[in-house]
Amino acid sequence: MTDISNVPNRRLPDPAAMVTLIKPITWFPPMWAYLCGTVSSGVSPLSKPGLVLLGMVLAGPVVCGMSQAANDWCDRHVDAINEPYRPIPSGRIPGRWGFYIACAMSLLALVIGWQLGPWGFVATILGVAAAWAYSAEPVRLKKSGWWGPGLVGISYESLPWFTGAAVLSAGAPSIYVVVIALLYGIGAHGIMTLNDFKALEGDRQMGVNSLPVTMGPRKAAWVASIVMAVPQAVVIGLLVLWDRPFHAAGVTAVLLAQFWAMSVMMKDPKGKAPWYNGVGVVLYVSGMMISALAIRSLGAL
Repeated sequence: MTDISNVPNRRLPDPAAMVTLIKPITWFPPMWAYLCGTVSSGVSPLSKPGLVLLGMVLAGPVVCGMSQAANDWCDRHVDAINEPYRPIPSGRIPGRWGFYIACAMSLLALVIGWQLGPWGFVATILGVAAAWAYSAEPVRLKKSGWWGPGLVGISYESLPWFTGAAVLSAGAPSIYVVVIALLYGIGAHGIMTLNDFKALEGDRQMGVNSLPVTMGPRKAAWVASIVMAVPQAVVIGLLVLWDRPFHAAGVTAVLLAQFWAMSVMMKDPKGKAPWYNGVGVVLYVSGMMISALAIRSLGAL
């Protein structure tokens, strides 16, 4: 935690705080999803390394980073309660600089997205729009414990996956890609719900109706676990149906490991939710790559 007791009044942002604002630790899920998309396309990522790297930079540091900056700007009053040491409420990013940074990164995202062709550009527009719709008034879907996490799950997992497949194949992805990407995006709703546990008190005071606020920690943890597990069970069934039994077994193994992690979390949902987001999410995204490898040749069938 940063000591903010001696932070002076600033006119310009602290460079270190600008990095903190865009939260590099959050970049991995969309970057990984984009990589899964390129793998699932059936085109070797090594054949177009420039598009793979550019898309991962766009999905992670640029679009995800922008979404974090926009969220922190729109959440500055909530963060003043929950986490006053964050860059904006602490004053390390003063005035409206948080808003300016989010807007500049939105424009940068569109410039980079244009380089990925029509599929990549349209996906970038959707990603940028979703980030602002989640955080900003008057839409602010974050106020809903159902719509908010759902939008983030689709934006962080399904959209980058779809984009990676579309960019590498230079066309619409196969139905196999679309279905698997959508299922993992739906499951990510549960991950986003668990992420809301850390802001429970501030959300309650500021009228953000996250599931931990409206249901309480234990019920919200159960809902999150079910929402994460069911789409993965459907993926397993589909992989068996599509004659990919070994890949189905791999996804089954990581799901069983998640069940163990869920049982640990349920002993103290509020306290263990951050732990689960470290352990369980690694297992979840491992299943994503197994599934991507399973379907990479199905589009040609």
